[in-house]
Amino acid sequence: MQWQLTSRHWRDYLQLMRLEKPIGTYLLLWPTWWALWLAAKGIPPIELLVVFTLGVILMRAAGCVINDFADRNVDGAVARTKDRPLAAKRVTATEALQLFFVLLVGAASLLLFLNWQTVLLSTVALVLAVAYPFMKRYTHLPQLVLGAAFSWGMPMAFMAIQLQLPAIVWLLYAANLLWTVAYDTYYAMVDKPDDIKTGIKSTAILFGRHVLLIIGLLQLGSLALLALVGYLAQLHWLYYLSLLVAAGCFVYQHRLAKTNLAGCFSAFLHNHYVGMLIFLGIALGYLLQGY
Repeated sequence: MQWQLTSRHWRDYLQLMRLEKPIGTYLLLWPTWWALWLAAKGIPPIELLVVFTLGVILMRAAGCVINDFADRNVDGAVARTKDRPLAAKRVTATEALQLFFVLLVGAASLLLFLNWQTVLLSTVALVLAVAYPFMKRYTHLPQLVLGAAFSWGMPMAFMAIQLQLPAIVWLLYAANLLWTVAYDTYYAMVDKPDDIKTGIKSTAILFGRHVLLIIGLLQLGSLALLALVGYLAQLHWLYYLSLLVAAGCFVYQHRLAKTNLAGCFSAFLHNHYVGMLIFLGIALGYLLQGY
């Protein structure tokens, strides 16, 4: 395997992995940290925190690479993606697959630090990550597959710490899945005109004129499930405060999305703060428990 290691190629590889756009990493990382803190009932073991954090970074990068590989023949027709390295032919399909393989090897090496039960669960994460980019050709619900992929770190976190998968993790999983479908629908709304032309399917197209209403219902469902998680886990009142502020963020996103396509993209980006707020509610709650 030989790569041309010029500075220009390195920039293209970094862009292919979206390392210059960390929003996707944040949206994958925050829920994983929610689960780590909940499973540990406080600060998780530092080695597991490092392993899962590095795993998120590597798998998100790998997901971006395989996504661009799958879309290499249609990205050129979409205004937002036409300058991506594969679409612009600055990186070949073979080079992209080589990079994807290297990232997977890096992620797989982290599994050496986990118990075998968590390693078994990781195979589902790989299947979901590889399947998602191709789903948009066959179903209007690729965002559902993305939600399943972005949430799979949660059962892995519980298995790594508790060696079991209690009911609460599946409530957390469902909450994050609904949230992911909601924010990725905002993202899909940006590309909707181009996607219709190229035959790409999405929830933004499926939901049609009811898209903002359905996003709101998905967000409401996510908050309800997260509130139930808090009740079952007996979390601190700060957690519920974080959910209340998150609800305000969702209202703000809805108003942004009603303006134009740029507003939809801003609404998508804003979900980073939602994930961070909920994490702070969990982490600070455990820290201040008893006060």
